[in-house]
Amino acid sequence: MKREIYDEDHEAFRASVKQFLDREVTPHLESYADNHGLDRAFWTAAGAQGFLGLEIPEEFGGSEAGDYRFNAVLTEELAKVNMTLPSCVGIHADITVPYLVHLTDDEQKKRWLPGCASGEIVTAIGMTEPGGGSDLANLKTTAVRDGDDWVINGSKTFITNGGSADIVLVAARTSPEKKAKGISLFAVDTTLDGFSVGRVLDKVGQDESDTAELAFEDVRVSGADLVGPLDTGFISMMQFLPQERLGSAITNLAHAKQILEETVQYAKDRQAFGQPIGSFQNTQFLLADLVTRVDVTQAFVDQCVVAHTKQELTPVDAAKAKWWTSQVQNDVLDHCVQVHGGYGYMNEYRVARAWRDARVTKIWAGSNEIMKMLIGRDLGL
Repeated sequence: MKREIYDEDHEAFRASVKQFLDREVTPHLESYADNHGLDRAFWTAAGAQGFLGLEIPEEFGGSEAGDYRFNAVLTEELAKVNMTLPSCVGIHADITVPYLVHLTDDEQKKRWLPGCASGEIVTAIGMTEPGGGSDLANLKTTAVRDGDDWVINGSKTFITNGGSADIVLVAARTSPEKKAKGISLFAVDTTLDGFSVGRVLDKVGQDESDTAELAFEDVRVSGADLVGPLDTGFISMMQFLPQERLGSAITNLAHAKQILEETVQYAKDRQAFGQPIGSFQNTQFLLADLVTRVDVTQAFVDQCVVAHTKQELTPVDAAKAKWWTSQVQNDVLDHCVQVHGGYGYMNEYRVARAWRDARVTKIWAGSNEIMKMLIGRDLGL
C-alpha cells in the first residue's frame, strides 16, 4: 500500500541518507562490529551531513527540521542497514539531544549543542541501573549538594554509546524523601574524575554498539550541569519517553520490512526439489501472512508519526506502537530465518544477525510487559 505521510522533501532527504550510508558507512560495518562501537569518523561524517542536528536550532549548529517525519526517514534508512545504527544515532540525536534543547538555558545550549550537531560530542542517557531495569522511579544513583556543586555516586548499565560518550545525561536522586519527585538530570562530562566505563558488554546481538556499564564515584559536577529544574527529572523522562518509543517502533518495523523483502527474494532464488521454494504453498502462505502483518502495522506506525509531528502522540499510543512492532519484528525475523533453512543460522547471513539484533527490542525502551501495563491502566483496569 502506498504510504502518504512523506512528500518530495522527505524523499529527497531519504536519498541523501541512503547515499551517505552506501558511501561512508556500509564499507565499515565489519570494523564497527570488530571494535564493538562506531568510530568517531562515523559521528563527524554524520554530523557534517546534518543528520545529528534535526532537533537542534540553527543558531546552535543544527538544522531544526521542525518536522518529526525527517527523523523518521533517517531512522528508517539506518534500520535498513542494521539495528545498531538507529539505536546509537537515535540515543544521541533523537533521545538525549531533545533534553538538552528543551530543558537547558542559553549558556548550556552554547556549551553542548554545536558539538552534538557536528558529532564532536557524542551523548548517552543514563537511566537504567543494575537493580532497577524499567523501574525508573526507584533508581539508586544519588547526587548530593556540596556548596555550588553536586557529587554523584552510583552506577548505570545497558547504556548505549556508553563506551564512547563525551556527555552522559544522568538521572540521579537529589531529594530521596520525595521518591519519584526527587530525581534530577545532570549532563556529566565523561572526562571528570570518578567517572569510569566498567565494561563494554558482550551482547547476544548488535555487535557494532558500545553498550556499557558506567560507574560514578564521587563525580563532582557544577550547578551549571543540572539539566532542567531541580527534582523534575522523572517528569521530564516521562515526557520524552513517547519519542523514544516511537523511534523504537519505526526502527523495529523498518528493520523487519527490509529483511522480509530480502527473504522474499531468497524464496524466489533458492531451489529445492527442482523448483523455487517460494513456489510451495506453505512458503507462499507464510510470506503472504508476514507481508500483510508488516503493511498493517506500517499504517498504525505512520499515523503515530503524523500524530507526533503534530505533537499529539499520546504515551499510550506510543506504548502500543513500541510493543506491537517489536513483537511483529521478532515474529517476522524468526520466520525469515526458517525460510533460509540452515543458512539462516549462519552469522554470515544478514537474516541471522538481524534475528539476534532484534530480540532486545521487546525489552528496551520499557519492556513489552510495562507497555501493556500502561495500556491496561489507560483502560481503567
